[in-house]
Amino acid sequence: TEAREWPEAGDRPRRAGISSFGVSGTNAHVVLEHLPAGDAEAVEGPAVADGPVVWPVSARSPEALRAQAARLAAFVAGKPELRPVDVGWSLATTRAALDCRAVLVGRGREDFLDQLRGLSPSGAPGGARPAGRTVVV
Repeated sequence: TEAREWPEAGDRPRRAGISSFGVSGTNAHVVLEHLPAGDAEAVEGPAVADGPVVWPVSARSPEALRAQAARLAAFVAGKPELRPVDVGWSLATTRAALDCRAVLVGRGREDFLDQLRGLSPSGAPGGARPAGRTVVV
């Protein structure tokens, strides 16, 4: 309920376990480890991806998804300075996950532009989410 000192643990890293026991049997546990001061690096944004990057796109309907893809393609085409990893980060962290979805995977700007332009009325990758409930175990 209040801050307190976290004493040094000799030559071992400091670790703490935090448990939460929720209503109707929901339990969670996390282990935290102290990061030594010399190991911290300043991060100003998403890391540069060495491999494939994911761009999630979603909308309320297939028509809206195609329109969203067209707007995103026009935006990205007009801004050559955008890095694919930055766009993917923004799409994943600032946009709602709506019912109709497409997930684009690519390594470069042209990969994504081609895929965005390829979302057609005949069928987008992804599509409407099936009815039902999601369960994560």
